[in-house]
Amino acid sequence: MPMHCEARNNVLVRNVTILAPRDSPTTDGIDPDSSNNVCIEDCYISTGDDAIAIKSGWDEYGITYGRPSFNITVRRITGSSPFAGFAIGSETSGGVENVLAEHLNFFSSAVGINIKTNSGRGGFIRNITVSDVTLDNVRYGLRIAGDVGGHPDDHYNRSALPVVDSLTIKNVRGQNIKVAGLIKGIANSAFSRICLSNVKFNGDAPVQPWKCEAVSGGALDVQPSPCTELTTTSRTGFCTNSL
Repeated sequence: MPMHCEARNNVLVRNVTILAPRDSPTTDGIDPDSSNNVCIEDCYISTGDDAIAIKSGWDEYGITYGRPSFNITVRRITGSSPFAGFAIGSETSGGVENVLAEHLNFFSSAVGINIKTNSGRGGFIRNITVSDVTLDNVRYGLRIAGDVGGHPDDHYNRSALPVVDSLTIKNVRGQNIKVAGLIKGIANSAFSRICLSNVKFNGDAPVQPWKCEAVSGGALDVQPSPCTELTTTSRTGFCTNSL
């Protein structure tokens, strides 16, 4: 059954298999939510929603609670999902930081790596590294987007904009990919220091190109060719050091 780990410290999830029907709604596999010092490793997950999704509260309620998710390691995970294999968000109002996800293998999924938030969330997503990922038969290799997810009610603060900064995605291979990726920030809160390295997607038909908006960062050895918002800054600053 799906596992929701809320407001917990020092959590180890190891050698767990989680299965749910592919058409079952709201069945994330493992959700660390407002938790810290979490390790998830050596698991198989096949569910009807995101396989793994790191969260930290929803809109004004998450902002008021103010408990981030941080110091989280996810490694050696295999799975399938009609949504995302590895996700952060979209409920991240308390903040998510210091995440390492590595050695992931996802197949027959909508999105391989999905980092998502929205205006009204507030909070932050920062210091995230995702590396050594294998994807097969996935529609989107990577999505980082600031327009995802609804709101619990009409009382959320529309000016509470999330900060997305310092994301490194490296050593990713995908076959049978339809769309390379979408990186779409928020006009008044552009995503910064988004760094891609050794990310290569192939498909039977030509893979649809990257689309970027309101984002800055860098890219090195990316296929298909990355969007200009990343290539123009690929040799400068933070991304040079992180890649």
